[in-house]
Amino acid sequence: MITLAQIQKRLAEAIEQSNMKKSQIAKELNIDPTQISSYVKGRKMPALDTLANLCKILDVDTNYILCQD
Repeated sequence: MITLAQIQKRLAEAIEQSNMKKSQIAKELNIDPTQISSYVKGRKMPALDTLANLCKILDVDTNYILCQD
């Protein structure tokens, strides 16, 4: 069974491994930079549309983030 913690971990890793600054990611998503930090720290999960756009910006497969690989 896939857990929220596993998804959060993969999302945080994808953000940290990207060559983008958190402020740049937030600007492209039109959200507050603190939201990105919350995703990295596992305090919050993005809405589905935000998650899809975040994966697109980071060039990461959504199936990987959702542990469907």
